Amino acid sequence: MTVRNPSSVTRPRSDTERILDQSFLWLTRLLAYAIAAVLLAIAFQVLVQSLPAIQRFGVGFIFSQDWDPVKESYGALPMIYGTLVSALIALLLAVPIGVGIAVFLSENFLPLQVRTVLVFLVELLAAIPSVVYGLWGIFVLIPILRGFGVWLFENFGWFPLFSTQPSGPGMLPAGVILTIMILPIITAISRDSLASLPPELRQASIGLGATRWETIIRVLIPAAFSGIVGAVMLALGRAMGETMAVTMLIGNANTVNVSLLAPGNTIASLLANQFAEASGLQVAALMYAGLILFVLTFIVNIFAELVILKVKKF
Repeated sequence: MTVRNPSSVTRPRSDTERILDQSFLWLTRLLAYAIAAVLLAIAFQVLVQSLPAIQRFGVGFIFSQDWDPVKESYGALPMIYGTLVSALIALLLAVPIGVGIAVFLSENFLPLQVRTVLVFLVELLAAIPSVVYGLWGIFVLIPILRGFGVWLFENFGWFPLFSTQPSGPGMLPAGVILTIMILPIITAISRDSLASLPPELRQASIGLGATRWETIIRVLIPAAFSGIVGAVMLALGRAMGETMAVTMLIGNANTVNVSLLAPGNTIASLLANQFAEASGLQVAALMYAGLILFVLTFIVNIFAELVILKVKKF
């Protein structure tokens, strides 16, 4: 006589449960379509508002450095350059620090009580308003970086990246403040990705003779790589769209300068500084710049999705 385990017997689902499942499925699908519709509506509205500038300047708007409301001559190259460079600086600094903190907080390097407090403090950084970051950057970060910038200029001024005498606000302070702002995103999502891995991965790796750091570097991080990439791309989108803190620290100079010690500008800062007082063709030019930022962010998310799919396939 065969005795069945009661836990292995699947209870037939009632009609009410099936109806609830279908209702939940359709509700989530409807919400997903609603998000896509809102996104398309925003993109369409920005496109319509920017049509006068698109018809006037065309693709040349992307490669022009002019921004003169008096002559109605507009170009977004300095702002595109500043957006990409400041975000790149933030990623170069924040990714290794954020992933390192995530590894430190997801493994048993510290007691659980201490790790819980540190996780809370890291996530608390994301709740600080950007204007507070900007004020802190003006009164604390810029004075600290000024001395470092002078040292870079005096010793490495022959190198294009440090060829400008630092004057206070610039690309480097903006990149550093963005690093601090996106650090909680990278750390929190990377830590969740590492913590959600099956414990069998650690046990199997250590059982085969791997050391603790070999397990972390060669097993855990590759296994959580898709989540880490998603965190990095989400942080990149935040860095590209950040407004107030960058506006207060970057210098708002509509010029392309290779030096990281020189002032610059971003698309988000341009919109924050000029949209309130703009009129006529200038509004269309600002909307055109916003459309470019929208497209850049969209490309970043597509690239992130392709990387994640490729890693999962591998």
